[in-house]
Amino acid sequence: MTDDQLKALSGIVTQAPDDQARERGLHAAMDAFDLHHQSVEQKNSVSTQGTARPTRNNSTLNHMWSMIMNSVFKPVWEMKPASLATATGIVALPVVAMVAWNVMDQEFPLETSPVAVRSPVGDKKAKLHSGSPVVEAEVLGEVAPAPAEPKRNRAASEKPIQFTLQDRDDNRRQNLQAKPSTQMSQSLVKKESREADSISRIQPIPQQSERYTRFEDQGVTSVATSPVSTFSIDVDTASYARLRAALSAGNLPPKDMVRVEEMVNYFDYAYPLPEERSQPFKPTVSITPTPWNTDTQLMTVGIKGFDIAAESQPDTNLVFLLDVSGSMNQPNKLPLLIRSFQLLLQTLKPTDRVSIVTYAGRSATILDSVEASDRATIKAALINLKAGGSTAGAGGIERAYQLAEKNFIDGGVNRVMLATDGDFNVGISDPEKLKDLIAKKRKTGVFLSVFGFGQGNYNDALMQKLAQNGNGQAAYIDTLAEAQKTLVEESSGTMFTIAKDVKIQLEFDPAKIAEYRLIGYETRALKTQDFNNDKVDAGEVGAGHSVTAIYELTPVNSPAILNTPLRYGSAKIAAADNPYGEIGYLKLRYKLPDESRSRLLQQAVIFPEPGEAATDTSADTGFSAAVAAFGQKLRGNPALEDFSFEQIGALARNHRGEDRFGYRSEFIQLVRMAGALSK
Repeated sequence: MTDDQLKALSGIVTQAPDDQARERGLHAAMDAFDLHHQSVEQKNSVSTQGTARPTRNNSTLNHMWSMIMNSVFKPVWEMKPASLATATGIVALPVVAMVAWNVMDQEFPLETSPVAVRSPVGDKKAKLHSGSPVVEAEVLGEVAPAPAEPKRNRAASEKPIQFTLQDRDDNRRQNLQAKPSTQMSQSLVKKESREADSISRIQPIPQQSERYTRFEDQGVTSVATSPVSTFSIDVDTASYARLRAALSAGNLPPKDMVRVEEMVNYFDYAYPLPEERSQPFKPTVSITPTPWNTDTQLMTVGIKGFDIAAESQPDTNLVFLLDVSGSMNQPNKLPLLIRSFQLLLQTLKPTDRVSIVTYAGRSATILDSVEASDRATIKAALINLKAGGSTAGAGGIERAYQLAEKNFIDGGVNRVMLATDGDFNVGISDPEKLKDLIAKKRKTGVFLSVFGFGQGNYNDALMQKLAQNGNGQAAYIDTLAEAQKTLVEESSGTMFTIAKDVKIQLEFDPAKIAEYRLIGYETRALKTQDFNNDKVDAGEVGAGHSVTAIYELTPVNSPAILNTPLRYGSAKIAAADNPYGEIGYLKLRYKLPDESRSRLLQQAVIFPEPGEAATDTSADTGFSAAVAAFGQKLRGNPALEDFSFEQIGALARNHRGEDRFGYRSEFIQLVRMAGALSK
């Protein structure tokens, strides 16, 4: 054939054969080989073309190496140096090519690559005949005689090839793991074992650090120098749910995760209700012995907000502000958020209105003031939410407030409900700047509630700042059961504010009380002068909410006194002959939701004489003391050093009282869990 004819042929473009044509060609090649094999055995002579080997080559590399050694290297030793260099290059080229081919075959194998199998006895080569094309396999050890080859059925060539890459890999893995006899097979077993492990092993998700507000526990204060204690009330419950999630995962919570007042206020207490709506709560004060210190007393101050009957509830204008950034792409974040807000829809009246704003890299309005009666539209909008992108939280807050103000309901409830893990990383992300933004927005009459989701990068510090300055509540939802409690069972308290800017101030009589210690409320402390200043923001109380504050008091002449008496101040204060009677004075300030001037409640704190009124041993007081003890113990407070988790659990069990939904029983189990983990 001439060069022109070769060039002409090289320009012809052929179509790739289809699967059936490829299979027919494969069978034809096998038949030709079998005929040739029989001819070789009959004539016992070498064919004029091809190889004289009795079986098809399984390893091209092995055969090429044998040819090179016999045909090239042996005469090379007789060459001159110059010729030797040339020959070396010629020899190296096909070797490198074959090595590359075999490597590529391992990385990108063909569907009909040879399969290594084991035969007990026989020749060094074996054939497989199982309805699929015959594939010769290298034998790893002793071999068996090849079985008689059945006559090939031509009709079989019309069926698709059954031997797949998965079959090859499965067979190779099973047979090589049975008894690898070579270094190559052992390496293959290890490699495939590593691949299987990487598929089956659950890879941990990298966790970022969580952020909490750092604070020190309240210290013991001398009444002689500081007789007045002032703080803002707190109805947040996020801390308890957070530490429950940590304990359930087998970890003791970090110190700054634990805020004792939020743990105590997680539970409902049956304090007396007020008689009229103009006075939204009635203070209740009780004094009991301190469980962890026999030389001190616990004073519990409790208030219970009146509840609003369903038929009297005002219409609501709610804006769901939902974080759909990439950090929310976890099962306990966006999917749980969607299901939680679906539960909330069950509590809304048909005339309530719902808007939905989402934010990731930017904010977007999904729904604009849709009536709650159109639940199908609202649910569809929730279900279609997807997570991805950065977190421009400040932009979402701005848009949500604009939407709430546009659809404002006079005399109704106007509230933004933020659901997020608090991971703001675009726009304003500093907690102090966000606090100022929220503080400005609350003046419009739109309040903000914050609901946290997820673990790993949870920004607790930011959540607290937003809730405290948005006249709302901060809650954490880690399970659907917690969503049911927060958004359904306690929906009135979550939605309807009955009093805002609620402050408590206690003044103690230094003639009867030497020292006091407020348990918790470290981040809610106020200056004495802030109590009468209506411009100073404080906490809110929702319908049906109960709020509890606990003081540990040290009576005069008690051996538990820690502060050294003042040289001059003590001379002016004579210890009372009678430690009973009035020991302090309680004041509360609050504003009604639509008012800007505060109202005042006040009453004397009486320590009853023995026999007049027995110390309060009610279930609520005892149980709240157990919760307060647990929180202090988790924070490592030295006051609880000699009071064990077992004693805390016993105190809670003895004062469990009515436990309709099992929350108190769950608390007792958490105490047991913490006790086990602490050891």
